[in-house]
Amino acid sequence: ADRPGVVFLRTTREKTPVLYAPEQRFPIGGSVVLRRSERDAATIVAAGITLHEALRAQQQLAGEGIAARVIDAYSIKPIDAATLRQAAGETGRIVTVEDHWPEGGLGEAVLAALATGEPVPQVRLLGVKAMPGSGTPEELLDAAGISARHIAHAVRELVGAPSPTGAGRH
Repeated sequence: ADRPGVVFLRTTREKTPVLYAPEQRFPIGGSVVLRRSERDAATIVAAGITLHEALRAQQQLAGEGIAARVIDAYSIKPIDAATLRQAAGETGRIVTVEDHWPEGGLGEAVLAALATGEPVPQVRLLGVKAMPGSGTPEELLDAAGISARHIAHAVRELVGAPSPTGAGRH
């Protein structure tokens, strides 16, 4: 990105599916709505590795009859406030998921974008809340409460849907 000042770009992670074509542009301050339907009951906002967990959660929820929008918030500062406000207005519920401490991250950026004086939707912030231990990436995501299982559970709670056996937090 051609931008003065400090930027953060993560370049390493576990092998994940390719989501974008090589020519895809990512303007600073933008986002990409990856999943959307007219029936969306909630919006999941994620970035980086948690985006793949969000997409897995969306597929799981779809199998249960719960439609969820998924937004790739690839730019957090500045964040795409217009897209977030539109999603909030259309779905009324937002779950943010990030792979670090929630303070000063994606969740707080989303909350700030929604603080316009208009009614705020139900919001659930998922993030790392304790020092992680050792394990596989999948085990660490689950232990931190930011795996697809936990994202789907948070959406179910917000929409008032029952959890399938074994799908919630343990």
